[in-house]
Amino acid sequence: MKNYSLFIGVDVSKLKLDIVGVDYNNQVLLPHKVVKNKEADIKLFLIKIIQQFGKDNILVSFENTGVYGMILGYTLTKLKIDYCEISALEINRSTGIKRGKSDKSDASIIAQYTIANQFKIKLSSLTEADISKLKLLYTQREKIVKTIKQFEFNHENEGFVPKLAFKQLMKTNTSIVKNLKKNLKLIDQQILEIINNNEALKINYLLVQSIPGIGPQTASYLLIVTKGFTVFDNARQLACYGGVAPFPYQSGNSIRGKNKVNHLADKKLKSLLNMCALNAKKYDHEIKEYYQRKVDQGKNKMLVLNNVRNKLLGRIFAVIKRQQPYINTRKFAA
Repeated sequence: MKNYSLFIGVDVSKLKLDIVGVDYNNQVLLPHKVVKNKEADIKLFLIKIIQQFGKDNILVSFENTGVYGMILGYTLTKLKIDYCEISALEINRSTGIKRGKSDKSDASIIAQYTIANQFKIKLSSLTEADISKLKLLYTQREKIVKTIKQFEFNHENEGFVPKLAFKQLMKTNTSIVKNLKKNLKLIDQQILEIINNNEALKINYLLVQSIPGIGPQTASYLLIVTKGFTVFDNARQLACYGGVAPFPYQSGNSIRGKNKVNHLADKKLKSLLNMCALNAKKYDHEIKEYYQRKVDQGKNKMLVLNNVRNKLLGRIFAVIKRQQPYINTRKFAA
């Protein structure tokens, strides 16, 4: 990490950016300013800051707010200014007791957090265009899948409304579901097209699916959350993110709880890993034998299933690091 002289905290919202800049001793160098969340306004502001403090002396921090921070991230990358996107939860839990809230104070808190944690913060970079496209398409896909389920399950009205009205309702729903499934198929084709046109994504996509139990939807989502397997160093880190990594729960002599997973997780990834574990338990003989052996030993079934999730993550990182498909070594056993 560089020795920065100006730490800028930015509170991002849809229409504006609240900005505060401080030095290493938390002295205000840049009083509170409000800038429109538009590329031209942000660029003009940053150029003035560069002229005053120098590009290499500036570190900009802001909360990861999804699409609202994309213009800021793009402009910072274009001007080659170091920046980091930080989890809002991480910042909020580091502030201690707070009374009141304002955009100005939030920007100041972000800057102060950056100073206190500058040696462990990782600099961010602009997400690859293809990953951004995949993320948007996958989000749209999830909405369509959810809507299809809502329209398919309307049988609770049967027997409580006139038959003619119910028949017309089901006819309408069938037509809607048919169109939704048609669009769902189109989105799946677009996702696959993006992956196939990007050699690095295509290779990793196929490598992950070489592991028994892991299908195309999980492989696609893994490419998105790991940004093409560039933001997580090992399986344990991804397990923490997905909420399947067990942690101890104990303190002194009075609290001696069992190891358990944390509720702070990417619930979609956790759900996909759960389905993959169930598939692996069914079709992978090694996983099947492991699961049955542990259950016969008296282990809780959900505990063993969670172990299978972690095993799958271990296999995923193994094939990605080796850049070789998964090999079932038991086939070659004597």
